[in-house]
Amino acid sequence: MPIVVTLDVMLARRKLRSKELGEKVGITEQNISLLKSGKVKGVRFETLGKICEILDCQPGDILEYRQETGTDTPDEK
Repeated sequence: MPIVVTLDVMLARRKLRSKELGEKVGITEQNISLLKSGKVKGVRFETLGKICEILDCQPGDILEYRQETGTDTPDEK
């Protein structure tokens, strides 16, 4: 998936644990863990907004787009 979640980096910078963030956002630590690992298919803007508010960051600080390699079609070469 070309969207990479770098929430763990921001948590480390803010010296905050997943459990603490989950409590402040109102979601479980398990859901924070799934989000950090990139195993979720989506996140509500409301949740993303709360995470950004608590971590004092922008969505781009915790979500990153990385182009996938090897996905060119013959017409694109």
